[in-house]
Amino acid sequence: MKNTLIALALVTALPVAQAGKLYVSGEKDNVVTVFDSASLKVLSKVKTGDKPRELVFSPDGKKLYVACGEGSRIDIIDTATDKVVGKLNVGEDPERFVFSPDGKTVWATLEEDGLVSATDVASGKRLAEVPVGEEPEGILMTPDGKTVYATSEVANTVHVIDVATKAIKANISVGNRPRRFALTADGAQLWVSNELSGTLSIIDTKTNAVIGEIKFEPKGFRAEDITPVGILMTRDGSTAYVTMGSANHIAKVDVKSRTVKGYLLTGGRPWGIALSKDEKTLYVTNGQSDDMAVIDTADFKVTKAVPAGRVPYTVGVLE
Repeated sequence: MKNTLIALALVTALPVAQAGKLYVSGEKDNVVTVFDSASLKVLSKVKTGDKPRELVFSPDGKKLYVACGEGSRIDIIDTATDKVVGKLNVGEDPERFVFSPDGKTVWATLEEDGLVSATDVASGKRLAEVPVGEEPEGILMTPDGKTVYATSEVANTVHVIDVATKAIKANISVGNRPRRFALTADGAQLWVSNELSGTLSIIDTKTNAVIGEIKFEPKGFRAEDITPVGILMTRDGSTAYVTMGSANHIAKVDVKSRTVKGYLLTGGRPWGIALSKDEKTLYVTNGQSDDMAVIDTADFKVTKAVPAGRVPYTVGVLE
């Protein structure tokens, strides 16, 4: 009996495993929908500012930051309670944003003003505003925190910003309407999706020169309907996944050979894309079919689609 009680006490003392959560921003609902990642059941809906789009977790995962473009602010959600606990003013109409590696600074693209801003998270103080081309959207910071890249959709340009000087050190011409970025595992290449060219541009990060291009050609679609936007790479840098927008597919790309290995139908206008921590599951938000596709990466097949609000923009994974 004594041993049984000791065993029960030990079991009780063990930490309870927490299920993962998925957060999906809904542009037209002005909410972030929270899903249980195992059951895909809705846990809650968090009301935010107008037109929530980009979602970024703080480095410790305790907060989720939500860019509310028409609300001209970033809302801050406590991921333990799934309640909005604060706001951050980074400038008018924030489109996308990233944290510095230490989590102290947010760099954001401001679409209407043609700026990239840097804001101190703790104080809310604006540290810099860097003029860039019209309609900046995509933004990426290198892991060492020294360089920020931003796309200008109208100027068809990637801007290279030096973090120390808060100034542009290079402008790189790419395809038509560049949108988003992914960096290879070794940091040697920057991949850029060109929405209206139906391509990816590949940039050498040492020389800031375009060294290659990948063209997407899923069968049955006119060239103007092939609109790549979202892009991410696996941790080992071997595979890239790219959302095809109006072509309703995602592409699977072998990074080393730069060849498309396959296309997968996911839903209407896939844009947002994220991987589970173990990289066995891919989540894709479909803005025109108002759902989220769940994909088994081993088989490269959709296993389920779940309603995700009106015009789901992107998905964040917390595990």
